[in-house]
Amino acid sequence: MRGRARLAKRTKELAARLEPGEIAVIDHEDLDEVAARSLVHARAALVVNAKRSISGRYPNPGPRILLEAGIPLLDAVGEEIFSELVDGELIEVRNGGIYRDGRLVAAGKPLTLEEVEEAYQAGRRNVVAEIEAFVENTLEYARKEKAFILGSVRFPELRTEMRGRPVLVVVRGPGYRDDLRAIASYIDEVRPVTIGVDGGADALLELGFLPDIILGDMDSVSDDALRCGAELVVHAYPDGRAPGRERLSRLGLGGHEVASVGTSEDVALLMAYELGASLIVAVGTHSNIVDFFEKGRRGMASTFLVRLKVGSILVDAKGLSEIYRGRPKASYSMLVFIAALLPLALVALLSAPVRQWFRLFVIYARISLGL
Repeated sequence: MRGRARLAKRTKELAARLEPGEIAVIDHEDLDEVAARSLVHARAALVVNAKRSISGRYPNPGPRILLEAGIPLLDAVGEEIFSELVDGELIEVRNGGIYRDGRLVAAGKPLTLEEVEEAYQAGRRNVVAEIEAFVENTLEYARKEKAFILGSVRFPELRTEMRGRPVLVVVRGPGYRDDLRAIASYIDEVRPVTIGVDGGADALLELGFLPDIILGDMDSVSDDALRCGAELVVHAYPDGRAPGRERLSRLGLGGHEVASVGTSEDVALLMAYELGASLIVAVGTHSNIVDFFEKGRRGMASTFLVRLKVGSILVDAKGLSEIYRGRPKASYSMLVFIAALLPLALVALLSAPVRQWFRLFVIYARISLGL
């Protein structure tokens, strides 16, 4: 296969600029679901991974998603690929080798569905040991972070009023696109305050909804989304460092800052709660252990504490599209058809010409039957 190579060590950044038919060169140990779906959505021709796409540490679905979508996956080619290739140059991939101008520059292992399934099952067997370490780490950090999460986060005054209103928090997590589509009618009818957490803002815009607030470290949200007019809130570290501040400055945009431990989605949920939301609907949030493995986190202390605090008004829409797809039954179509015919039949019966034709038909039937 020949194609133009696009390189980036952050898969979500690469997917945002990948053109259909290009070869994605990534550096992603245990490829997660969201990253894989973003590459499928970008219509990559082939994915080359410097690291192992599935190590067997836990059951990550990313490689299977790529292969089932018909996108070949060349695995574990080594990080030297990033020094050997230049972004945008033409390469050829054949028999596990990567060639530039006919010269072999790197080689890896083409993964098959059978090999991916074997590693996936190994991950399922290993997950118990991973959970034990995960729980210990979660408890340790929960002790350290409880005071911060449960009361000391200071939120800025926003022009968007949340008090007494429902709030929708959209995160670029597993299934976020489908789940967002599943509640599109709710958004249209209720008009909640919409918070896009980093790339969640782009998801809202894709469906035609304008985010009221964009919150995050600003690493995976597009420039267009940042310029859409939403209020911008940069998630900063407790010590004041804020990587997103530099990006906003570079774009000539201003914004608020919130210093907090935890993930940006934790901060978004907590902000909605503290600023008086009547209900919080969450889409795409990370709430189970595989989600956190895929984010590379060793614990979920902040998420655990935040959900304990906001749980009374939190509705999680994750997986809604899998539970209910809204497919009408065949009988529904028949009932709609009959319902449409009824008024036509009534109009016809009330029409004088139609009544005359009906009487003639009755007379003809009686004569034919000798009645």
